[in-house]
Amino acid sequence: QVQLVESGGGLVQPGGSLRVSCVVSGRISSLNTMGWYRQAPGKQRELVATISSGGNTNYAEYVKGRFTISRDNDKNTAYLQMNSLKPEDTAVYYCHISARILLRDLEVWGQGTLVTVSP
Repeated sequence: QVQLVESGGGLVQPGGSLRVSCVVSGRISSLNTMGWYRQAPGKQRELVATISSGGNTNYAEYVKGRFTISRDNDKNTAYLQMNSLKPEDTAVYYCHISARILLRDLEVWGQGTLVTVSP
């Protein structure tokens, strides 16, 4: 069974920084794209950033220049460094992976970690 465990969320003031992590465990043949999505109260889940196995990144316009996604392939871990946080960044942040698991190509979501940006 594959598990994604996010950590690092919390309360931060506007303008502050936070880093969230996602550790992937389980029987994975290959870990392809890793990504972060977020869902604010009353809104749909939306893309934040993705990173390919080769390190190519993609960002939503509203986080470009403020957020940085990275990954450590040896540790099966993805990170999201969030700087210059705004109240509108408040959301549950979800880790997402696409991977080859037991001869199948699957997508898996984490449980999410809450980020609150407030004075």
